[in-house]
Amino acid sequence: MEPGPRIRAWQPAVPGVAEVLHAHFPRHQYPMHTHDTWTLLVVESGAIRYDLERHEHDVRRSLVTVLPPGVAHDGRTATPEGFHKRVLYLDAEQLDVGLVGRAVDHPGWADPPLRAEVDRVHRAVSAPGDELEAESRLALVVDRLARHLAREQVEVPEARAPVLVRRLRELLDAHVVDGITLEEAGRVLDAHPTHLVRAFRRETGIPPHRYLTGRRLDLARRRLLAGDRPADVAAAAGFYDQAHLTRHFRRLLGVTPAEYAGSRR
Repeated sequence: MEPGPRIRAWQPAVPGVAEVLHAHFPRHQYPMHTHDTWTLLVVESGAIRYDLERHEHDVRRSLVTVLPPGVAHDGRTATPEGFHKRVLYLDAEQLDVGLVGRAVDHPGWADPPLRAEVDRVHRAVSAPGDELEAESRLALVVDRLARHLAREQVEVPEARAPVLVRRLRELLDAHVVDGITLEEAGRVLDAHPTHLVRAFRRETGIPPHRYLTGRRLDLARRRLLAGDRPADVAAAAGFYDQAHLTRHFRRLLGVTPAEYAGSRR
């Protein structure tokens, strides 16, 4: 018996992302339809063929495709084995409505850095507690997409803004446990989220989400060495749950929180 479609869809707590879809369709064909969002699409295996404004296009693994809101399109497999796709449905205001026509004319690009950053967004939105990382990486993706659509230079030098970065670092330090979104930080500091990410990375060598995670791990290590249980430390240090703490703890130190706590004298 031929396997049916497999899908996973959810709404992450990430500003700008209306919905996420990960799907495998062996044979499914989409009829002509529209969305009220920008459809940011990548294919993991197989290929998709679709019509957009009476022009046929393909989506292959090397391409990043963005379909504009309000424009009808369909979709069908272009390979016998079907296709695996991952989709971010972005709020309509994430990209200038004036770029819709450009997206119709040229909806996809073979841009390895962009593709890699889209993959990182998907990993972040799939892990509860990593919303700031997803938001930070999404800001860079949207900026690069806008440059492609506007036919501007895609590679731009990192901005320098030491005073702004110092203020952002102070803001992150004040929200280690409760956290803060990039959108909220932008409002407080009167700066665009993309500018915050680029400037912070230029001055510190790491993006804002990694700085915040580092401060949380500092707090977690101290609580563990003081004798607190890992499950209690996770909440006290701002992590989503113990699994979230363990994942980041292993990534930084190579051991679990319990192993780290057990090493103390």
